[in-house]
Amino acid sequence: MLLEKTGTLHDNGEPLRLADVSPPSPGPGEVLIRVSACGVCHTELDEIEGRTPPPRLPVIPGHQAVGVVVKTGRGVTRHAEGDRVGVAWIFSACGKCPYCLGDNDNLCPDFRATGRDSDGGYAEYMVAKEDYAFPIPGIFTDSEAAPLLCAGAIGYRSLRLAGIRDGQSLGLTGFGASGHLVLKTARYLYPNSGIYVFARSASEREFAKGLGAKWTGDTEDRPPAMLDAVIDTTPAWKPVLWALKNLNPGGRLVVNAIRKEDRDKDYLLNLDYPSHLWMEKEIKSVANVSSRDVSEFLLLAASAGIRPEVEEYLLEDANRALLELKAGKIKGAKVLRI
Repeated sequence: MLLEKTGTLHDNGEPLRLADVSPPSPGPGEVLIRVSACGVCHTELDEIEGRTPPPRLPVIPGHQAVGVVVKTGRGVTRHAEGDRVGVAWIFSACGKCPYCLGDNDNLCPDFRATGRDSDGGYAEYMVAKEDYAFPIPGIFTDSEAAPLLCAGAIGYRSLRLAGIRDGQSLGLTGFGASGHLVLKTARYLYPNSGIYVFARSASEREFAKGLGAKWTGDTEDRPPAMLDAVIDTTPAWKPVLWALKNLNPGGRLVVNAIRKEDRDKDYLLNLDYPSHLWMEKEIKSVANVSSRDVSEFLLLAASAGIRPEVEEYLLEDANRALLELKAGKIKGAKVLRI
């Protein structure tokens, strides 16, 4: 599925075109993967609508790809033909800068993104750097593993950056692919912490309750207790302001979004220092995902039995999956079967 130009995705839009292209060949240090499943991420909407750095066009999107290695390039030692691997948003980094050497290759100035700077997993075949092709634990099906590579890994990074301890309260704004995996992970890591979910639809709130949320409400609802940290997974500005109001002194808001949409940017004009930022509250952004996040979360999810709720689509239905994602028709994660 090719993205050939960027622009606003309308209700009946088809931004991706089904096309036949030649299978890629793995270069030195690369592996060729026969893709079996690829998650659909909100970042694809950001890419299509021009909120990310400009993609290389035409490009094959997709950065939650799972498949089997069918060919290795020269010098590959980490993988062999037949290995099941996954590819995440991080396609490559320089490996030499202070960020890479400090396990923060997501901040590398030479960071390249899968499905934006290189062809991704909305296809039958793709290539990946061997260092950024991650072994998939055997307990997961391909469709279960795909969302773990981004929605799960970026949620895990957000949870680490939130810095809470067991027993402290955590809020989640938005409850899509990443949000529901954060809730499952937080309940495993912090069993004595209450998790409070703010979601715009009754079905999302019901879904969160079923997964163990202590309380659910709409964006503007006030929870029964103040929160030590909030993770925002929405594309909007409104939840940011309401989350700040609900933080305890010294609390931290972690914004897990590659970009915010302009539709409600006027809310920023209503930022009030005494009610939103006073008492040493913090705002922390999340940038991309590091290779450490992906490898650690895959192992954590396997040991804890953390499985995403998935809704499957055929590859040729990628446009429909993206439109439903934009419309907020979400319960868990959307996955393309190839």
